[in-house]
Amino acid sequence: MDIDAAVVAWRELLGAEQVLQARQAQDAYGADTAANEREIPAALRILDSGLLPEVMRIAQQHKVPVHPISTGHNWGYGTALPPGNGCVLIDLGGLQRILHFDPEFGVVTVEPGVTQGMLSDFLDAGQHPFLVPVTGAGPTCSLLSNALERGYGVTPITDHFAAVTDVEVVLADGSIYRTAMHEAGGEEIARLFKYGIGPYSVGLFTQSAFGIVTKMSIVLARRPECVKVCLFSLKDDSLLEAAAGAIRNVLSKLPGTVGAINLMNLHRTLAMSAPYPEDRLVNGLIPPNVISELGSQYQLFPWTGFGTLYGTKGVVAAAQKEIKRALSGIASRLIFLTPATAKTLARAAARLPGGLGERIGSTAQTLALSLELVAGRPNETALPLAYWRNPNPPKGKFRDPARDGSGLIWYAPLVPMRPATMRAYVKMVHEVTARHGIEPLITFTTLSDKLVDSTVPIVFKRDDPKAVAAAKACYDELVQTGRAAGYFPYRVGIGGMQTVVGLQNTAKAFHARLHDCLDPNGILSPGRYR
Repeated sequence: MDIDAAVVAWRELLGAEQVLQARQAQDAYGADTAANEREIPAALRILDSGLLPEVMRIAQQHKVPVHPISTGHNWGYGTALPPGNGCVLIDLGGLQRILHFDPEFGVVTVEPGVTQGMLSDFLDAGQHPFLVPVTGAGPTCSLLSNALERGYGVTPITDHFAAVTDVEVVLADGSIYRTAMHEAGGEEIARLFKYGIGPYSVGLFTQSAFGIVTKMSIVLARRPECVKVCLFSLKDDSLLEAAAGAIRNVLSKLPGTVGAINLMNLHRTLAMSAPYPEDRLVNGLIPPNVISELGSQYQLFPWTGFGTLYGTKGVVAAAQKEIKRALSGIASRLIFLTPATAKTLARAAARLPGGLGERIGSTAQTLALSLELVAGRPNETALPLAYWRNPNPPKGKFRDPARDGSGLIWYAPLVPMRPATMRAYVKMVHEVTARHGIEPLITFTTLSDKLVDSTVPIVFKRDDPKAVAAAKACYDELVQTGRAAGYFPYRVGIGGMQTVVGLQNTAKAFHARLHDCLDPNGILSPGRYR
């Protein structure tokens, strides 16, 4: 490996100002919410995707490992860091063009640096009636990267990669991959038909290091006539199993009308609404009586349900009746809200006097922002949980948990949607997190009527070495204990790629054979999902 010669060539190609030396690169990209540390010898800022093939040829010539990022806002999974030490970062965040938009069909083609917020502004400016595929990560996060990580949300197309049709990719040797349909049938057909013709290979570029995606076409969901949220509570933890069965029934009866449904435990909703009670801890954890007390103060129950409905007014009204029947005798405070109604409630709650008004106003404001999210408008509703045990972000800026010193690691396993299985999973999470002094923040998000993804944000003090060690040990134990019980992550961060993805299996052997063909020197994101 000759990093010095590669840097000289890259400076000549890109311009000296776009090539950061080690100290600059470390300062710009080294912070990570999961407290991972990596040696970054240099960073390249790409402002023209046409130069990327030559960037990769230089990397191959000098055998220098590289790792691409889009916005680098992969909070809780590694932020902007590569899987291992010694990788030169290729920052694609400057590629911010919306290359094509079909206003009739709602298909958009974007570069890696296009964020949720940018697409939202574009759609609003053109008054285009389509939804941004939002996530809780916020408006500064890349659309392309989230789809490549097989992320999901609560808008009608829950699975974000399912909406991806066409891509263009720079391979490790600098050659270009385009889909067969793109080259044989034309760009429009490729943008409209996901699978193309012949073997389907686009999926190989998700959660992998087979190439650098520089262009992606995404089918957007049309903004429906009516968007509503179904909000409900479970007044007793023992109702979880009954609620799981009822939700499964709703999803099987109303596909397409009911989007994802979330179930959040009291710890999780408090992390988004209430200050962390630092002065009331017992053995480093919030005792149950304090959790119960805070729940009463903020009008939150042991579990909060949050579902989305999309369609015509008549279809949504009919769906409401079905949901009411399904949740009768199980759910409390079952209400249906539009985004406009939620804003009105938030304003009214803010006018309540004293501490009660402040607490209820906080909960109502969180609800109003959540409804904006399900209406396809990105915001930072979910990000406050990253700051629950950390300083508040600077005012006037977007939240950046890595910059702001937050400690966050995501555990995100898939759990079969069987009531007894979900209960056993909750018990496992409570037991494991308690052993490490971590609060059990749990959300279930339905991926279908058969499967949920559970997200558990491990929130910790990043400036405390003992807390960092405890958080990482907690994550490792959750993965190992969960795997033995039948729960396994759909996605992992850079700290868990070797232990989680490194398991020997036939798929890994097959992917290794492909890597040997496409990247024999192993320079593209070594260690990423392998």
